[in-house]
Order: sequence, then structure tokens, then C-alpha cells
Amino acid sequence: MESDSKSLVDELTLEETIELIHGSLDPDGKATGYVPGNERVGIPPLTMVDGPLGVRALGEQATAFPSSIALAASWNPDLARRFGTALGREAAAYGQDVVLGPGVNIIRTPNGGRNFEYYSEDPRLTARMGVGTIEGIQSADVAAMVKHYVANNQETNRYEVSAEVSERTLREIYLPAFRAAVEEADVLSVMTAYNRVNGVHMSDHERLLSDVLKGEWGFDGPVVSDWWGTRSTVDAALAGLDIEMPGVELEAYLPDEASDIDEGDAPDDEGGELPPVPDVSAYFGEPLREAVEAGEVDESILDEKIERLLTLLESVGRFDDDARDGELDTPEHRRLARDIAVEGTVMLTNDGALPLDDSDSIALIGPNADAAKLGGGGSSEVTPVTETSPREGLAERAADLTFERGVPPIAESSFFDDGDEQRDDSADASIDDAVAAAEAADCAVIVAQDDATEFKDRDDIELPGEQNDLVSAVADAAERTVVVLRTSGPVEMPWLEDVDAVLETWYPGQADGEALATVLFGDADPSGRLPVTFGRAAADYPTADEAAFPGVDDAVRYDEGVFVGYRYFDDRDVEPLFPFGHGLSYTTFEYDDVTVSETTDGFEVAVDLRNVGDRTGTEVVQVYARRSAAPVACPDRELVGFETVSLEAGAETTVTISLERDDFAYYDESDGWTVAEGTNTVLVGRSSRDVRATFDVDV
Repeated sequence: MESDSKSLVDELTLEETIELIHGSLDPDGKATGYVPGNERVGIPPLTMVDGPLGVRALGEQATAFPSSIALAASWNPDLARRFGTALGREAAAYGQDVVLGPGVNIIRTPNGGRNFEYYSEDPRLTARMGVGTIEGIQSADVAAMVKHYVANNQETNRYEVSAEVSERTLREIYLPAFRAAVEEADVLSVMTAYNRVNGVHMSDHERLLSDVLKGEWGFDGPVVSDWWGTRSTVDAALAGLDIEMPGVELEAYLPDEASDIDEGDAPDDEGGELPPVPDVSAYFGEPLREAVEAGEVDESILDEKIERLLTLLESVGRFDDDARDGELDTPEHRRLARDIAVEGTVMLTNDGALPLDDSDSIALIGPNADAAKLGGGGSSEVTPVTETSPREGLAERAADLTFERGVPPIAESSFFDDGDEQRDDSADASIDDAVAAAEAADCAVIVAQDDATEFKDRDDIELPGEQNDLVSAVADAAERTVVVLRTSGPVEMPWLEDVDAVLETWYPGQADGEALATVLFGDADPSGRLPVTFGRAAADYPTADEAAFPGVDDAVRYDEGVFVGYRYFDDRDVEPLFPFGHGLSYTTFEYDDVTVSETTDGFEVAVDLRNVGDRTGTEVVQVYARRSAAPVACPDRELVGFETVSLEAGAETTVTISLERDDFAYYDESDGWTVAEGTNTVLVGRSSRDVRATFDVDV
């Protein structure tokens, strides 16, 4: 393609070149982003569609998969690959070339409005799930666009806030998943973040775009701005931004179903402000042409941007005549949506209340338990063909089911208007009625939820409304109480000691109720593990201080450095409510023998694992490293490997996990990546705090 690409670029006039490096409106009205192509020289158009949780072709329906954090809770990269493949095929069915995802930003604060779109607080788990998803998407001849590069960890003031972060912290925490996307998954496109990093907007950040992404990692595809995320013409063009999106005015771009919003509807103190829309249609439009003609930008720089675009088009087969295979809402995709919801369900506690028996009478309680929790608000919203609520799912299984709302419904944030009126079921919400139903049933199942959305961070990590009061009242009256949390991340649980079991199902998507019934009645093991630490309160996290989040004077300080998530809890000796990697099973696993042996490239951890329970279950063997020999302050333990294994009752297997010497490396700001040579430590366990074996190793 290289010689063909060169000839195509040479044929373009300056005006035609400019038209290919900024977006335009999709004439079909389906794409989130559109680059028009050039019919004269034979360059096809490029279409892009939102897709972290499912394909959002404008005005269309698609499979609504569980949220990214739910997928990550499966700790199953193969499942991520299956999900990515389905996502790619649904995008292809709508004729789309690029899926705008996955998002691999680190979950730094529990308040983050888009945490449900991301995977984890840990860079290793994030990288593994991101690579699996990207490989799946691109196996369908559709490009993935990994986002949001980089340090995009909050919604508050997201267009201006500067992440004040050290180079070591960037390299060890925030960049690894993007690096894995490039070097391991061969991702075909990258989206820049809105925010600044150390004072420079990411669309203008030459060191991170050209030096690191394109130079060190060898990324050869196009770097695309987030929508209205371009902040300059010359600086962005020279820094390494290749395509500006969307390239049109806000009023022309917003779809008909978008909510009516203006700057007055989204004040800064609410964290939901509109983007800083320029007074030109596109910085990479007429202003760029003028900059080239004035000698501020060499035309060869534009040629390279076109070559990167052509590389992407070639990679997804847009120069071929063959149509791509695509499929929508297939039985296989519906089963996959259910499987992800099941495998992502984390059983936080269980005092013998679960699984339920088929003969149990159940009081289902919860303000929104009669609706599936599809996702959060914003660009990731998906409209499914079918969906199953907890009420519908349990009705299919329970011998006797009653339903009480208990408290008024929790409002669901949405950027799009589907034409339905917001329901008001407050009149039939009564805690007294919920308590009466719980007293009459064998088990009360309470479905509680939060509301998270793009554009706005959560004010706190409490369950909204009167849900905590509802849980406490029901738990005091019921024989057994099971709480099902549908949340974007950690929430406070003041009633924890009063209930018998707690399940975290995140945002389970269209198969919500079906998956919940499957787990509650023991048809499948709740095999999920926490991809984030659950603290007891927001004050437990490194972002409790205003300077750390949401920031002061347009800057947010990452003074915690590499001590993010469980690393911070360990460093400050804070006892979490539930640790990173935690999750219970309906069966019991024994780690009969654990060994570490040296190999040519590093070490091999071997675990003889045995299911000593009476039912099939899933275990996630987790390996952590302690860089004891490093001359700099390092976390007490960091995830370096894991393996998810399902075993029938009585079965056993040997699980092997390979470690490399680089797993004991830290980033030195003078010397780069440096292996901590000497005696270090390997820890093997069920979570970051449940360690079953510890070994010293000489690296």
C-alpha cells in the first residue's frame, strides 16, 4: 500500500488534503464521526461510531452490552475478545469503519462520572481487557479507536483541567494500557483527551503524541481529537494531531434526539459544561490552509496525516470491493450480553443467603427494579432491541414473587431523548409496603443503584435518594436480605452488617434481569472479582483533597504518584471495605501447592488448584510483585499476572502464570525503564489482600 498511498497523496490538491483531515456531517445520518473521502482520486469515506457498551448508530438499535467495568470484573481477556468481535460485527452491520473505543483510562477517583466506561484502577488489568477488546473489534475488519489519551480521569472541568502528573506516574500508571493497545493489539487509531497534561492540551501535546505515541511506540495510524477537543491550528498540526473531529458547528452536529442544552443548562460548578466550541467550523479547515500558505505548517506534515488515514482505510478493507460481514442483535450476541453480565457479577458477601432455592418466595424491592440498567448517560448510550428487568428475570424463576418499589425511582441521566416521558412512579413507593412484603417472603432482594453520566462527576459515593433507609428498614424486618448493587463503582454501605448477602452487578445491560436470576438461583457461579477497591468512604481515596480532585485553578494535582487504588490503600495502611480482586464463589477452592521457578526470561508461578466444593465454580488466581530491591518508593504489591479458571466440583488443575524480568521494573526519569535487580517478592492469592503464598526471588 505504501507506493499506492504515496501516489494518492501526490494527486491531492491542498484544498482536498484539508478536507480529509477534519470531519464533516455523515450524509447517511448514522455515524458519530465522518471523514468525506475523495471520489476524484479514489479515497473512500471513513465512518466512526460510538461503541464502548454497544454500537450507537444514530437512531438505530443494537445489543446493549454490560458496562466496561462489568466486563473488567470478569478478569477474562478472552471474554473481552468475544465482546470486541461482536461489537465489530455490529458496527460493520451499520457500515461503520471505526468503533470509538475502548476507553482505557485509569479509574483514579470513585467519583468519576465515566468510570463505568473504563475498566479498572490497575494498569495491568486495564491493558489485558483493552487488548482483548481491540483484537476482537479489529478481527471484524473494523478499527478500534482507543481513548482518551491520556490522564482523562474526571468529568469536572474536563475541557480545561490540567493533570499535574510526574513522568514516572504517567509511565507506570496512565500510559501502559495505551502502550499495550499499540504494541500488542496493533490498534488502528487513537483519540486524544480533552484535558491538559502538565499545562498542555492533549491535542497540542507534541511530546506525548509525536515523541511517545508515534516515536517510542511506533504508532502508524491517525491520532484523532475528541469531539471539539482540538484547541489550536498550528500547534495541533505540528504536535501530531492528524484528524480534527467533528469539524462542524455544534448546532449542525447535535442529533435531533439530543437533549436541548445550552451553556446555561450546564454551569461549571455542576461539571457538565459544553465544549469550548471554536468560532470556526474547524481549526483544521480554512485556518490550516492559511497556515500552510503562510509557511507556518509545511505541506509534508499534512501529507503524513493523509498517509496515516490511508493506512487505517487499507487496514479495514475500504479499498476492497468485498463487503464486510456484519450482524445485529443475533441470538449469539444476546447470549454474550448475558454471559458478560453473569461473569462480571461480584459476590461481595454471603452469609448463607445465596443461592436461592426454587421454592423460595421472594419480595423484590427497589425503586428501579422493574427496569434494566442499561448503562450510564452520555455518548455510550445504546438503544437495545430487547431488555429484561430484574422483575421480569426473577418472575421467570421464582415460585412466588412480589414487587414493591419502596422509594421513588432514581432518575436516569441521558443525553438523548428517546421520545418517552420520564416515568413518575413515586405514588406507589412506600417503605412500609416494602417492609410488609419483606416480612411475608422467604427472602427480600433489594435492587439499589446510582446514576452516573458523562459530563458530570458524582458528588459523593452514597446511594442516591432514600435507598439506604430502604435497605436498613427491609433488613430489619426480613428473614433474609440480599442487596443487589447496580453501580458505576464503589458506594458506601452503612447497612452492610445488617444484610445477608451483597452482589455488585455494575451496569448489566440488556440482559440485566436474566443474568441476575441466573446468579441468584445458582445456575452460574458469581465469578466476578473487583477491578477497583471499595473504600468505606470517599475520604479513603487519594482524591479526597480538593487539590487532587476536582482541582483548583484549572489544575488537579496527582501528588499520590504511582499510589493509585489499592496501591494507595496499602501505602497508607487504610483498611478497604472490599479489596481489589475480591469476590466470593458458591464453591471453595484450595491452593494445594504453589511454586515459583526461574525461567530463561523470568519466572513461572505454578498453582495446584482444587475445587473442594459441591458445585462448578470459577477462581481467579492473582499474582502480585513487590519491587523490594528498587531504590525508589514502590507500592507494596502490584498486579503482574492472573488467570481465570473454571472447575467442576472435585476437579483440580495446575495453573501457570509467566512473569518477565520487566515485571519488576520501575520508571526512572533519567534512565527510563529500569529492572529492580536484587531480591524482590512474588505474592500469590485470591485478591490484593488475600495472599496464599509469598516467595522471594532474585531478579
